[in-house]
Amino acid sequence: MEWMLGTVFALGVLLIASVWLWPELPTRREREPSAANARIRDRLAQAGLGHVPVVAIVLVSALLALVAAAVALLATGVVALAPVAFLAGASLPALGIGWRARAQRRARAAVWPDVIDHLVAGVRSGLAIPEAISGIAANCPQSVRREFLAFAADYRATGSFSYSLDRLKDALADPVADRLLETLRMGRDVGGTEIGSVLRQLGGYLRAEQATRGELLARQSWIVYAARLGLVAPWLVLVALSFRPEAAAAYNTPGGLVVILFGALVTFVAYRCMLAIGRLREESRFFA
Repeated sequence: MEWMLGTVFALGVLLIASVWLWPELPTRREREPSAANARIRDRLAQAGLGHVPVVAIVLVSALLALVAAAVALLATGVVALAPVAFLAGASLPALGIGWRARAQRRARAAVWPDVIDHLVAGVRSGLAIPEAISGIAANCPQSVRREFLAFAADYRATGSFSYSLDRLKDALADPVADRLLETLRMGRDVGGTEIGSVLRQLGGYLRAEQATRGELLARQSWIVYAARLGLVAPWLVLVALSFRPEAAAAYNTPGGLVVILFGALVTFVAYRCMLAIGRLREESRFFA
């Protein structure tokens, strides 16, 4: 009996002392993602790569940068071309993701009016808004079908319309989808009979905007392609000349190094100016 009392007493002392011996570690607070990280995640989602971690993109960029720098140095022997090739290789994944995201947004911009027509038909037939959204997964275009199928699966699994709608917004990462889905959320929460007319007005506005934007893109596309060719052509000539030993020796001098690095800086500034002048403004996500 004495050993049992001693054990219980020792255990009580240990429990009291555990507050100081093993203090509870503070839990890490969940921080809001930064604006840059949010833009990167939106861009990946728009490109259909929302499941790819940002770390993987960084590793691929670093690998391509090292390979490009090594190939440029070994092929031409010009030291100044190595950092230029390094920066060009590092930017390739970002450029590819941006190009794919813009292509996906253009493709989706053409299908939103049809999606709205299916929603209007579902609402007018008496379906609830969650069922109308789930029902268009079988009829909507292929470019957005996977996201609407995921919404239907989320809604069946959780029964939470708000949670499923937020996941659909994150998967689409599109400002038009944000406006459409927030309109549907308000229509379900508030109620009313005007949801059909609001959706029809939104569909008409999107059709007019798509027609205007398509005409502008068609008119300026040849100017953009000519500007890109003007940026790339000098570097193609420089690489071709670098295969000659006397040209490579000239470029490896301090003067040649200054010319190449200054040319790279001018090319970068001209490319950014070309994008700022020639690209149409993209609508921001105000309901993200």
